[in-house]
Formats: sequence, C-alpha cells, structure tokens
Amino acid sequence: RMFAIGVAVFAAASFWCGAAPSAAQLILARAFQGAGAALLVPGSLAIISEAFPREERGRAIGTWSSLTSLAIVAGPLLGGFLVEHVSWRAVFYINLPIAAIVLVIVWLRVPASHATAAGGIDWMGTVLATFGLGALTFAFIEAPIRGWDSVSVFSAAIGGAVALIAFFVVEMRVDHPIVPLTLFRSRTFTGANILTLLLYAALSGATFFIPFNLIQVQGYPPSRAGAAFLPFVATMSLLSRYTGALADRIGPRVLLVTGPIVAGIGLALLARPGIGGSYWTTFFPGIFILGIGMSITVAPLTTAVMTSVDDDRNVGAASGINNAVARVAGLLAVAILGAATISFFSTRLERELAPFPRDVQQAMLAQRTHLAAAQPPRGVAEPTRTGVQTAVRTSFVYAFRVVMLIAAALAMIAAAGALTMERRVTARKGSTVDSAGTSS
Repeated sequence: RMFAIGVAVFAAASFWCGAAPSAAQLILARAFQGAGAALLVPGSLAIISEAFPREERGRAIGTWSSLTSLAIVAGPLLGGFLVEHVSWRAVFYINLPIAAIVLVIVWLRVPASHATAAGGIDWMGTVLATFGLGALTFAFIEAPIRGWDSVSVFSAAIGGAVALIAFFVVEMRVDHPIVPLTLFRSRTFTGANILTLLLYAALSGATFFIPFNLIQVQGYPPSRAGAAFLPFVATMSLLSRYTGALADRIGPRVLLVTGPIVAGIGLALLARPGIGGSYWTTFFPGIFILGIGMSITVAPLTTAVMTSVDDDRNVGAASGINNAVARVAGLLAVAILGAATISFFSTRLERELAPFPRDVQQAMLAQRTHLAAAQPPRGVAEPTRTGVQTAVRTSFVYAFRVVMLIAAALAMIAAAGALTMERRVTARKGSTVDSAGTSS
C-alpha cells in the first residue's frame, strides 16, 4: 500500500514539476517528489524482503540493485536527449506513463501484505532531522557566496548542528523513533551504513560535477554528456545480479571491502583528463572502473543491511535508514564538495588571471560561483577574451581534479566500514556463510 501511494504521489508531483510556471513552484513540487520517493524506495525493498526467504534475498536484491542503478544512471542519458530535443518539462512528464505501468503491475502481481506492528509517528524526530539537514546544507551552499561570517550562514550552521544533536537525544527517548538506534547495536548494520555514507558521498559528488566538466569545459552537448555514463550503466546492469548471488554464497564482507577500493581507483582515474582529448582515453576508463566497483558493492551492501535485522518488523526501518543515509550523503557531498570546488577554482583562477588587467580580474572573480560557466566581460579584446576563457577552463579542471581525488579517498576509506562487520553468521536454514549481517 505504501509503495503504491509513493508511486502515485511521485507521479502527481512530476506532473506538477512539468507544469510549474515558476522556479518557486518547481522547487515546491520537487519537495513533493521527494515525499513520494521516500514512500516508494524503502517500500520496494520491504516487499522484496517479505517475498523472498533470507537465503535468496541476495540474488533478488541484486536484481533490484541492477535495475535501480540502471534507471538512476540512465536518467541523465534520457534527460539529456529530452532537454536537448524536446523540453526540460518532458523530463518530468516521462514519469507519468512509467508510474501508470508500475501501478498496474502492483495491482496485478504484488500480493497484498498487512502491517505487523502498530506505532505512532515520530513527528519531533522528523522535524528535527529535516531542519538540521536543511540548515547545514544551506550553510555549506551559501558559505562560498556570503562567507562563514554571514549571520544567516553562521546561524544556519549552528542551528542545524544543534537540531541534529537534539534529534539523537529524542530518538533515544521516544517510544516509536523514526530511527531505531537499537539497530546500530548490530556491527553489520553500523558498518554497512558507514560504508554507505562515505561511498555515496563520493559517488554523488563525482557524478554531480562530471557533467559540468563534460558540457562546460569539454564542449559535449547534453545528450552526449549523458551517454558518457553508459559504461557505468552497462556494468551495473550486467554485474549487480551476479554479485548479489555471490553475496548469498560467500557473504558480503569481502565484496564490500573490494568494491569501494575499485570504485576509488575509478574516481582517481577521473582526475586525469585535462582539456580536450578522446573520450575513450580520458573519461571512459574512470567511469568504467567506477561502474565495476559499484557493481561489486551495491547488491551486497543492500543484502547486508536487509539481513542484519533479525526482526522482520524492522526490515522496512532498516531499508529506510540506509536509503536515508545514502540520500543524506549525496546532499551533504554536493553541498560540501561544491563549496570546496568554488574555493579551489577561485584560488587557481586568481593565479591564472594575474597577467590580465585588474578590472578583468575583478569581473571574473565576481563570477567565481559560476565555475566554468563564468564569461569574460563585454567589450574586451578577442585575445583577452580567449585568454580569460582558457584561464576559466584551466581553473575548473584543477578544482575538478582535486574533488575527484577527495571522492576517491572517501570511497577507499568506505571499505573500512566493511571491516567492522561480522565475519561469519548463521543463516536461517542453519548454514554458515562468511561476513553476512547479524542481528543485534
């Protein structure tokens, strides 16, 4: 029921996004999209956990992971085509027929289930988490523009931190917490979420900035920039199902150590490209190896989360927490790495612009938050314009390289989360496998 409601809410919000007459309405509609997604994503995993016995969940979750990853990463490919050839509104309208098909499948093929437990809604925890994360994100996004000494930025940072501290205090005291902290008594559940936080921060930060480089620096059209991710899509689609099955046999721990390291190597390779060059020798190797690393990781990671909870009543909560950790990682990574990118870009741009007139330097540094989209002032001579554009692209590539290396470090450190997991567990049928999740 919750999954179907989530699909319906997401579809209705998508229609609102496509029809939005203003940026304010688009942002509000996007918030409702997020509400729909919050209902459908954990619900999909809860359905799988109910439909498959524990010893078969790895393969089922692997299939879920491969299709989810295919959809998430193929989105920019389809989106780039629609934006370039139809309209940005079509990016949202395309969700409507997909949602209709999903609802028909749910109605015809997914067996009905019933709630196994009743409880109140943790309104206080929900409000504190939302405000805390929102305020911190605002602070990191606005700090490069307004400065940390700005009253609004400083107040948001302090307020967000206090709200998150209060959130954990509330979660320890309420009867039905939105985040049951007792789940973290499981070393496997804790390790899986540490890994999720670091790895998805790395992935989200990288995939956010790669299109900026491809479109604004390398000159790719949007559809070609989307197509650049096809190696990632292909490897995730082909391998995730098999790594999920492998996790059923040997346990996820070895895969969850190996996968983030391979992903980190792929991210490090993305720090190599300069300006120009063939896609196959610049971006392809890094994107392809990143896809292999994520293929090794995603299905075993989800399997570890879903099997670390012994009480089936908490499966939905475990799935929701892990999904929220991944989304929070992306949210904070884009904000924090975005601020870092602006800082590195500004520092390098100031150095690159040293030979140019002072007024040109000031005009360009005033656009530092535009990154590679910064434009030379009107009326400057053509040689100056060309030189300034080269300085902007060179500065962005420098900042991009630093951010990719930071993302690579985060991915490799994420492997440490897997090392905290239990080495061996006993499955429900009594067979013992290495490094699957255990309950608290």
